[in-house]
Amino acid sequence: MQRRQFIQNSALAAAMLAFYKSDVFASTNLARAYQFKALRNDVGIFIEQGGTIAWLNSSNGFVVVDAQFPTSAPHVIEELKKLGEKPFKYLLNTHHHGDHTSGNIAFKGLTEHVVAHQNSLINQKLAAEKAKNEDKQLFPDITFGKGWKAPVGKEKISAYYYGSGHTNGDVVYHFENANIVHVGDLVFNRRYPFIDKDNGAHIGNWIIALDKIQKQFDNDTLFVWGHSLDPEKVTGSKADVKAFQNYLQSLLTFVSAEIKAGKTKEEILKTTSIPGAPEWQGDGIARSLTAAYTELTVG
Repeated sequence: MQRRQFIQNSALAAAMLAFYKSDVFASTNLARAYQFKALRNDVGIFIEQGGTIAWLNSSNGFVVVDAQFPTSAPHVIEELKKLGEKPFKYLLNTHHHGDHTSGNIAFKGLTEHVVAHQNSLINQKLAAEKAKNEDKQLFPDITFGKGWKAPVGKEKISAYYYGSGHTNGDVVYHFENANIVHVGDLVFNRRYPFIDKDNGAHIGNWIIALDKIQKQFDNDTLFVWGHSLDPEKVTGSKADVKAFQNYLQSLLTFVSAEIKAGKTKEEILKTTSIPGAPEWQGDGIARSLTAAYTELTVG
């Protein structure tokens, strides 16, 4: 599909999928073009609908990070199978939201293990119970607290948990030899983020987590974002991590100043751009403002 058509379709789907609860899109079926491309050292990405997928084509098996939706997950499976007859060693979930995990079911009977943070499993089960769609889920069978490691072929994969951020169960996965890090929804690239307070999100700690990420990884690290305003810019550098950290800090600073000035929540929600971070755009600014207001007034 031509680049212009891909961007148009991506923008449409992004608008429709904008910011969601994890059980909202169980029946979503949007037709979109997809991209399957290598980045470096046998690690690549897959883009269709929902959160960006990363994949590893190792000598002894495949690894997939996140699974999007049941309608799109089969496409990444199909593309990987074209690369050779190998087992699927791991499906890794960055967090529990439906645009990252509802596609897990496509890997049932295919992947050897599904891995996630222990809070992500709890959140996924609670969302499935609420939606009464437990039969449509493939839950993680390996969970962890602070971290997890596994060798796959020549690659070494490490997972890190920094505490509450976008939810209380977000982790990043580092392909060490390739030096590629999938941060999931801990970074929304130039797009207003979904801050899931119902599932433990905390903006203050999110800012600290992003600081830890910047200190942990080097200037050669290639980062994969869960979401981006421009659907073709789902990878980037530490500078982009810093920019999103600045967005969150600017959000808290602005809302705090408005509260101290006596503004009501309704008045604050009339804001159309966050001072200090004007490049963050798209739909969903009200969610950021509401989350910041709640955190600063309720906790």
